Amino acid sequence: MSNALPETRIFIVDPDTDFLAWASAHLKADGVRIFTYERAEEAIAAQQKEKADLILAEVRQAGMSGIDFLKRLRQGDPNSMVILFSGITTTSQVIEAMRLGAYDVMGKEKLPYELRSVVESALRSADARRQTREQSREVSTDTIQETIIGRSQPMQEVFKMIGRVSRSDAPVMITGESGCGKELVAGAIHKFSPRMQKEFVAINVTAIPDNLLESEIFGHEKGAFTGAVAQRVGRFEQCDGGTLFLDEIGDMPLAVQSKLLRVLQDGDFSRVGSNQTIRCDVRVLAATNKDLEAEVAKGTFREDLFYRLNVVRIHIPPLRERREDVVPLAEFFLHRISNRRRGMAMRFTEDALAFLEAYDWPGNVRELENTIQRACALSNSDVLLPSDIPLGTNSQRYPGASSTVTRMRDALSTLLQAAQSSPDLELLPWVEKELSRLAFRHFEEDAAQAAKFLGSTASRVAALQSSSQAMPALKVAEPPATATKRASKKAI
Repeated sequence: MSNALPETRIFIVDPDTDFLAWASAHLKADGVRIFTYERAEEAIAAQQKEKADLILAEVRQAGMSGIDFLKRLRQGDPNSMVILFSGITTTSQVIEAMRLGAYDVMGKEKLPYELRSVVESALRSADARRQTREQSREVSTDTIQETIIGRSQPMQEVFKMIGRVSRSDAPVMITGESGCGKELVAGAIHKFSPRMQKEFVAINVTAIPDNLLESEIFGHEKGAFTGAVAQRVGRFEQCDGGTLFLDEIGDMPLAVQSKLLRVLQDGDFSRVGSNQTIRCDVRVLAATNKDLEAEVAKGTFREDLFYRLNVVRIHIPPLRERREDVVPLAEFFLHRISNRRRGMAMRFTEDALAFLEAYDWPGNVRELENTIQRACALSNSDVLLPSDIPLGTNSQRYPGASSTVTRMRDALSTLLQAAQSSPDLELLPWVEKELSRLAFRHFEEDAAQAAKFLGSTASRVAALQSSSQAMPALKVAEPPATATKRASKKAI
């Protein structure tokens, strides 16, 4: 911490005293005074007496969460420089923390490697902005549902960008492959913005014929063209004060691009067939799966419009580049489908989850959701195996014939689930007897061949056939609710 300013005051807030001791030693440097607090209320009282240059706080605290702590600090001093950290953070926590003005939100596992550099950067930023006062308007997220799921680092950066850009009215360009959730990101920006009480209107440019797109966006007067039997209000007027999202902007005709550019520059437009100028206050978000720089070079997209829209860019990585997000997304979709069916709770085997995670998902999140829907529709059990999951455009299923061990493990997993309904059953003896009987019949009552196949002895196989002990039948029962419920979030 050689770059820290002289007499820098740092507060660290965490109920874990061992962590406080580690962080104090880790950040110790000349000219730095570190104060530690186990309770957020103590840090707030100290901040009111003599302000800190930087405050580090755990998100999960008893009595007052890190988000509430951040709100209290920003109420007293809008310039408070705060870094939040936690072992586990939700999407809403990351987005709202960044929206409220947190400098960063860090995972605790990264603190030993990144804390010092982030703290130094925050202190330099605090010094550079010391004369700037920005009052952040509070927006409670108690009633805002989770819309985006992502544990991966790339998605955490997307959440931070959403939090930052939601505070302004700047146009945002959202890029990424089809099916990766661009409209959901646009919706999240609107939900966390000061415009959240107004309308959010989304238009897919490719879904509207070119000759009707201008009328759809800007409206038209009666008689403006053949079929215009009445005046129609366009999308800009509809969402005045709100947010307009233009999906697949790269496919917009040049004539409509020119009119859109005027709205972005001057804030006014005219309906088709009218000379009257209409003013509106609309934030424009756009998305594309194309390389717009290349489209500009080819002359199919206006360069001046590109720069107007590309004020802030948020790129959503494809699902194959963030495989750690596949499992939580799949479990969310499965949980949602189970709730809609109002039947038994469904779940994946571990092999099924590994199978999903290994696939490249060329259709991204949309393909994953559709795959889970197909698997649930076609499955006759509440346990989804890899063989239940169709992949690809031809609904190619799990290659079970080339993976015998995995198929056997899936069968054992189903067996264990079924055995839970018979707590008095001695499972291993039951399995041994049933396998022996099946093998004995399969090899036409040849005990020697059956024993060789099972890795047993002929005498043991023969003894199990002659046993008169009644073996109970297994039935599949629904598992306890606590065993089947997984933490679920609302998705992109």
